[in-house]
Formats: sequence, structure tokens, C-alpha cells
Amino acid sequence: MQNRTLIILGMHRSGTSLITNWLHKCGLEVGESLMEAGVGNIEGHFEDTEFYKMHMEILRDNNLNDSGIINQTVNHISSYHKEKIKSIIRVKNRLFGQWGWKDPRTCLFLKYYRELLPEAYYLVVVRDYHSVVVSLLKRTLAELDLHYDTQKGLISRLVWYKVRKKLFYHRFCRKHASCFLNSWIFYNENILENIKNMSDKKYLIVDYDMLKTRDEEVLSFLNSNWHFSLNYAKFSGVYKDSLLSKSFDVENYIDDKQLIGKADGIMKKLRNYASDIRRETTPKSFNVEVSLS
Repeated sequence: MQNRTLIILGMHRSGTSLITNWLHKCGLEVGESLMEAGVGNIEGHFEDTEFYKMHMEILRDNNLNDSGIINQTVNHISSYHKEKIKSIIRVKNRLFGQWGWKDPRTCLFLKYYRELLPEAYYLVVVRDYHSVVVSLLKRTLAELDLHYDTQKGLISRLVWYKVRKKLFYHRFCRKHASCFLNSWIFYNENILENIKNMSDKKYLIVDYDMLKTRDEEVLSFLNSNWHFSLNYAKFSGVYKDSLLSKSFDVENYIDDKQLIGKADGIMKKLRNYASDIRRETTPKSFNVEVSLS
């Protein structure tokens, strides 16, 4: 039996952890060693530590921020890291008939994975930039809260929560919102550029929100079109509204309105690709609808 490999793509804070958790419960092997829960992902990141650590190493080799919140191209992957990727793939293929992984940084290396793993399928998870930027801002602030809770004394904590945090909040959002939006644009432009050069039978674009009501159809698509053998588990078993960041108007913190126009244009392109998928690769019983607002 030929191996089936699913690469789960999406910008940070786009719901990829949620979807990978669900697919794991449906029977997809997503890594023998997974990242532990953390700030912003108390249910777990569901990132294969082998890919996660390797991607961080590659970013550091390119003098880039290993968080992956960047808008710069990775210009070089060393021969060592290419051989390491090949080795990981060989081992996974020997151990598992169907497997996949999720790490948002994968989006930065797509042209290399298309070469190294040509038989892979791509599940692209999209989330509107408003929600992603808000989630990144709130996660970073939550990390600051954790720093004060664990590293600072009582007086420092009181000053932070009662005075400094309120004064800091708007200045922080104004400083970082454009950076996060630039990264959202860069990730999704890279996804669009790469799928343009793929067979349209190799990728599926979904909004994670649709899985609340269309989870059976998505799983049916993976099994029927891509010949995975996954068992249905309810998406509602992993989805929790209380864990999602509530959106607010990030435009108030972004001075360069051209960035917002560019992001809106990318969202429209993603909708168009979703429409192409409906026409070309999806059986009549499964009409994928993407909601990006």
C-alpha cells in the first residue's frame, strides 16, 4: 500500500492545532513526540517535535526569528537539513501507512517540501487576518502575564496588573499589529504561490470554522479523494468556543492602510481557489464553502 502523507498548512493562530487534534483523533499519525501545551494552546500544539525543532534550526541558520513570525524568504536550506528531512520522511514511511504533521513554519519551506515529498497532500487552513492578529496580540500579552506571575514579586505583579498593563496595552498593539499582519500576508502569499504550481488534486483549502457543521464531509473528502483511511470522530469533541480569541478592530492599530487592502486581496484569492476546488476536485456530495470573515 502506498503511503499517504498529509501536510497541514496555515499561518500561526489559524486553527491548525485544533484541526490536527481532530485528525489525530480520527486516526492520523501526527508525530510520535508532540509539543506540550503552552500559552495560547492549553489543549496542546499537536506539532511533531522533529519538524518543529528542525524548522527552528533552519530559521536560525538563515538569521531569522525562529518563532516564524516573519515576512522574509528563507533563502537557503543546508545539505545537512535536507538529508535530515529525507531521513525523517523515510522513517515515517516505514512506520506508518498514513501520517502527517503540522507546524505553521512549514509554510516557509513549501518549495523544498514539494521537491522532497512530491506525493504529499496539503490541507490548507485559513483564518481571517483580523482574528489571527488579535490572537497573536493576546497570546503575547498572556506570555507577559505569565512572566510576571512566575518571575516577579508580589509588588511588581500588582503594579503590572493594576497600572502598567493598561497603559502598555494600546502602545503594544500599535507596535506589533502591523508586524503580525505582515506575517499573515507573507504566509498566505507563500501558500498561494506554491499551490499555483501544484495539481489542484493535491490541496484542499478550508476555513476551520466550517468543521463545526461540515466535519463529516471534510473527512469523507480525505478518504474518498485522497484515499486516506480515517475513522470519523466529532469535531465538536475538540472544538471549544471558550478557547478562541474574541476579535476586535485591529485596523485602529495599523497606520499603513495599504496593508489592509493587500490582506483583503489575499482573502479574495483564497476564496477563488476554494471555488476552483469545488468545481474541479470535489464530488457533488461535498461542496466546500470557505468563510473568511
